[in-house]
Amino acid sequence: MFKHNKAFSGFSVDDIAKAKQFYGDTLGIAINKMPEMHGILKLHIAGSNPIVIYAKPNHVPATFTILNFPVNNVADAVTQLTQRGVQFIIYNEPNFKTDQQGIFHGGGPKIAWFTDPAGNILSVIEEG
Repeated sequence: MFKHNKAFSGFSVDDIAKAKQFYGDTLGIAINKMPEMHGILKLHIAGSNPIVIYAKPNHVPATFTILNFPVNNVADAVTQLTQRGVQFIIYNEPNFKTDQQGIFHGGGPKIAWFTDPAGNILSVIEEG
């Protein structure tokens, strides 16, 4: 039924202006406002369908990673994003630890998690 549909994803935030600043200015993603749908943003990420961000008064942050950004070098991406004010999550659990920069080296690709202003979890993940 949906084999040929171009599905898209969406998620909520509590403040659309903060989301626009974070995703547009801090992360450098192309954003369009959707004038026909007041308060809704479209993120345009290379190689994917647009991602919709909408304000929700009773927003609760996702407890899982909603967007993964593939990068060539996670350490370089963490350094650049930290310089832009992004704070990475430090995990220090018995079987799950990140280093002081927030990078996980425990098997699989290197990955580091951070949150948007609404508390949704995002990551940079090393390709290749």
